[in-house]
Amino acid sequence: MPGSLRARAGAITILDGPMGTELAARGVPTPAPEWSAWALLHQPEVVAEIHAGYAAAGATVHTANTFRTKQRSLGASWARAAEQAVQIARAALPRGHRVAGSIAPLEDCYRPDLSPPNPRPEHRELARALARAGVDVLLCETFPHPDEALVAVEEAVATGIETWVALTAGPRADLLSPAALARAAHRCAQAGARACLVNCVAASACSPYVEALGGLPVPIGVYANAGDPLEGLGWSRTHAAEGASQYVELARAWVAAGASIVGGCCGTGPAHIRALADAFRPLAP
Repeated sequence: MPGSLRARAGAITILDGPMGTELAARGVPTPAPEWSAWALLHQPEVVAEIHAGYAAAGATVHTANTFRTKQRSLGASWARAAEQAVQIARAALPRGHRVAGSIAPLEDCYRPDLSPPNPRPEHRELARALARAGVDVLLCETFPHPDEALVAVEEAVATGIETWVALTAGPRADLLSPAALARAAHRCAQAGARACLVNCVAASACSPYVEALGGLPVPIGVYANAGDPLEGLGWSRTHAAEGASQYVELARAWVAAGASIVGGCCGTGPAHIRALADAFRPLAP
């Protein structure tokens, strides 16, 4: 897809929204250390409903619920859970939609100081398991630690599956500066990432990061979180339409700065994805 995005000026790809906060909004537990992976073992039908809802809203690239399907989170059942997550997504989606396998930091995505000294073996085993499960894209996402992000990208690229990377400065945009995030993205692109994105940064703080990615030789994108609840961009179903409208106005600035891939992260939901699809459908592939 990145090749086609670059070939077709103005084409916008719509990603889905979050799994974890959507599960929580539906009353499904997300306990540590399994987090969203708990639902794979206990309420897989809700995971399928969420995927189908994002497809109905207009997303065409969907991230399987593999953010926490790793051995240190699930123990011996990790590989079976990862495969199940991909199968659930594939079965819930229309033909032609793409499934991305999520590869996340091994520890806390807001604590780069906890990144282990040798993350390669664990990222390799998950990347290979997701490749065997038949994903279309490997999405190395929510990395605040540039070196761990690079390792994950290298192991994903080694599978031969199209690889994207999404870096985060955290919800308060204090973990990486725009320049530091851009340097990390350049390294990942050189290692073979075919799209570089910003994710899980408050939507109201994303524009400087998108602008910093402007010099990359690959497509760029954003799937932001809703930020502080007081901003009114998300978290509440009561005012979802208003929050989605505000989110889209911010997304217009990202697209104007060069983003060709947009979606939602924590605190957003199907209403946000529908608003994005409505806003950018004339440009959609």
